[in-house]
Amino acid sequence: MATNATNTLLNINMITAKALVILHQKLNFVGSINRQYDDSFANSGAKIGTSLRIRLPVQYVTNTGAALNMQNSVETNTTLTVNTQRHVDFSFSTAELTMNIDDFAARYIEPAIAVLAAAMENDCISTVMPAVWNQVNGQGAAQTFKNVLTARKLLVDNLAPQSKQWMLRINTQDNVDLVDSLKGIFHQETQISRQYTEGVMGLSAGFEWAENTFLTTFTTGARNTAYTLNGVPANGATTAVVQAGAGAMVVGDVFTIAGVFRVHPETKANTNILQQFVVTAAYAGGAGTISFAPALNYSATPQQNVSAAPGSTAALTFAPTTTSSTNGVSLAYHPDAFTFATADLVMPGGVDMASRAVKDGISMRIVRQYDINLDVLPCRIDVLYGMAAIRPQLAVRLAAN
Repeated sequence: MATNATNTLLNINMITAKALVILHQKLNFVGSINRQYDDSFANSGAKIGTSLRIRLPVQYVTNTGAALNMQNSVETNTTLTVNTQRHVDFSFSTAELTMNIDDFAARYIEPAIAVLAAAMENDCISTVMPAVWNQVNGQGAAQTFKNVLTARKLLVDNLAPQSKQWMLRINTQDNVDLVDSLKGIFHQETQISRQYTEGVMGLSAGFEWAENTFLTTFTTGARNTAYTLNGVPANGATTAVVQAGAGAMVVGDVFTIAGVFRVHPETKANTNILQQFVVTAAYAGGAGTISFAPALNYSATPQQNVSAAPGSTAALTFAPTTTSSTNGVSLAYHPDAFTFATADLVMPGGVDMASRAVKDGISMRIVRQYDINLDVLPCRIDVLYGMAAIRPQLAVRLAAN
């Protein structure tokens, strides 16, 4: 007698693996940047506040002539704190574990992962975007392909490595302005391996393009153009005393300083292009001390990034000059401009189900437990992560509209 086929009972490892695949499909920004996974916590579990120290490349300068001129190998680093624990909570029954994994994913995992991915993308973008000081200023007009090419020029000028595909993530209005007129230049066959990633359109101008709904708008501070320095900041400074200015500055405000030009990263030759800086801490306005990036390095050191020290009363010019203006922002970047890091959460004992898995640098944990008080089986999906702009010079903001 023939027996009827029965569904295989889904186990927690199958569910976790499927959830991770779906998560990757939805992360078109986090999935495109450097991702680090710290497996040192795999046995004992990570604790909130875990800090990872990330080394940055050593910089040297060349010398001329036969004489040896030794220089120190100065390693710089940045700290990334893994302190954001996002989770989504829901319940399903044992009977529902008899479903086909694709049906189970459609009913439970897809909607759960959608909100988790949205939160992760928004957290990451809102953290790293304001740290970027390179900006193409197209405020007040529609986004253009020329702006995209200008962003590419800035990445080339900053010696962004060609070893990885450069990325362009555009907001929805920029998508309206650009994509219809450019759709003929995208070639889908070059993206077969990533065709399931949400929002990815194709390759053009050296970038992989994708629309991202979490790149929305940026509102500048009420600052005006009357701010001037009050004294010369020290070499390597990330703060400066200002005077004769009014209006608040917000994190992400971009400005230049009169007479302070960017130098070539390797030759240190003056490019005659004003170096852009970004405000890194909210400033209430008036005379006082502002914080900014990058550091103002004007002496002949490997870290030199500007041509000379500013004048003691040099003027600051903000972009745009209009105060409290709102504009759209898109991002062009090398994947190593930003890092998204995860660590393992502890695996609890004495529960109904528990599983942890890692895929492409992202660690996820799923736990289910029976609640005898309510006679339900609550489930939670967790990711513990942190993010940082570790090499913001390899990214460009495109402001428009």
